Amino acid sequence: MSQATVTSAGTAGVFASMPRLAKWAPWAVLGGSLVFSYGLLALLSKDSIASVIALTVAIYAAALTLISYRYEGSRYATDRFATTMVTVAFGLALIPLVSLLWTVIKNGAGVITFDFLNTNMVGVFGEMTEGGIYHAIWGTILVTLAATAISVPIGILTAIYLVEYGRGALARGVTFFVDVMTGIPSIVAGLFAFSLFTLLFGPAYRAGIMGATALAVLMTPVVIRSVEEMLRLVPNELREASYALGVTKARTIFKVVLRTAIGGIVTGVMLAIARVIGETAPLLLTIGIAADVNWNLLEGRMATLPVFAYRQYQQGGIGVDRAWGAALVLIVIVMVLNILARMISKYFAPKLER
Repeated sequence: MSQATVTSAGTAGVFASMPRLAKWAPWAVLGGSLVFSYGLLALLSKDSIASVIALTVAIYAAALTLISYRYEGSRYATDRFATTMVTVAFGLALIPLVSLLWTVIKNGAGVITFDFLNTNMVGVFGEMTEGGIYHAIWGTILVTLAATAISVPIGILTAIYLVEYGRGALARGVTFFVDVMTGIPSIVAGLFAFSLFTLLFGPAYRAGIMGATALAVLMTPVVIRSVEEMLRLVPNELREASYALGVTKARTIFKVVLRTAIGGIVTGVMLAIARVIGETAPLLLTIGIAADVNWNLLEGRMATLPVFAYRQYQQGGIGVDRAWGAALVLIVIVMVLNILARMISKYFAPKLER
């Protein structure tokens, strides 16, 4: 046994023999910090929820670190302090998310009814309480699916080229332009699609494929970047083992590399969909709004949930309620798509024997 191994084992034994706080101790410190904070701020007549939480966290972090330093030593005290700070940062990151979800649910849940989900806006004017988002739901699904069908093959094939084949100036150029496209504002993508189809079909042309093209411009760099990173994580040993068996490079990529990275690829595609499904500006420029369902992506205006919510909020009155309902349905659609993506990636991912 080497000297380094002996030293490491001895160090581990020393730390393992050090006294540790009981599992209930952090909870007791947290409870005591909460009671002390509330009592102090109540005495000062400043006992708001935010101030109580902030003072409780500060006292808890300081008290637990000092107690841990006294009984467990500096190593565990530092670990507990870092754990507390990471937990606090996670809680702070959750605040806007929880606030957003609570606001949308509070304002939109009362609007969601069967009629609201199953009717359109044909013949609905002013402050009429009828009308719903049936046409906007299907418009959003159709346009997003079309954008996915355009961007995902291009994104995956480009990522395969950059990881498996790309060398030299061409690969560097593609990488550079992908980085540039990642930061393109959504309105620029809408202007590109509008200009392209205006040149091809004239200024009066409006169709769902225009919006899908604009969204595909936004989706493609996200798909390329995410898939590229997933492919680079696949161990080279898997490729070499496949080549050793006489398998061609193309078959290795599609049967081994992509199969191994399928979970990350699906997650990247879902991130790209979530990135564009709520876009409003490019769809306002390209497909506008309609009062009924348009199943033809190649002809006519279409309604989508983001544009519907924007227009209804502009109208005010009962339109504001419809806008909150549309926003809630859009969030639910994204959640359902994420669940489906998880199920698909789990089904197609390679099964590991234990």
